[in-house]
Amino acid sequence: GREVIAMLYPFNALLARMKYITRWSLMHSTRPESLSEHTCDTALIAHMLCLIARRYTGTPCRPKTVAVAALYHDAHEIITGDLPTPVKYRSATLRDAYKAIEAESAAQMAALLPDELEEEVLPYLTGNLLTAEERKILKAADRLSAIIKCLEEARSGNHEFDSALRQQKEALKAMACPEAAWFMEHCLPCYPQNLDELTGKG
Repeated sequence: GREVIAMLYPFNALLARMKYITRWSLMHSTRPESLSEHTCDTALIAHMLCLIARRYTGTPCRPKTVAVAALYHDAHEIITGDLPTPVKYRSATLRDAYKAIEAESAAQMAALLPDELEEEVLPYLTGNLLTAEERKILKAADRLSAIIKCLEEARSGNHEFDSALRQQKEALKAMACPEAAWFMEHCLPCYPQNLDELTGKG
């Protein structure tokens, strides 16, 4: 009989390339950060912010849905690359053009799956399945991940990230996200600690 050739769907192989994309490309880093690392950090923080919302602040949200959306939130950068924030927001024209490219890239990526799976994945890639409150929590997690990176660089004696840290903190404060405020007060101060201090053995 004739050999049946299996259909191939490169979507996940494409996602695996997130580890090759370096963030903060216009700046000197003491330790480069890949898009994979940022994605994982953002998803973990987003999940925690949702749990904080459920337990303390009362913002309605779905922790698991937001965490999965966070895993996909920058996936389009595999195609577009990481466009630095100052460039992206330089003008309304650039911002709108980039938004359109993001949406187009998300659709292009989802099309690498069978129709049924494309239908399932696309709302995560675009974030369209999130409510306004959930979108805000995810954005706050994204900013917190950037703040943590900036603080790490500052601790290494690198002043390259000082203004980025200031801008990210101001932007986060302007969002008025109570979950992020709780995280900043109760979780962020622990990041400079070493392993023994973090685990109570210090």
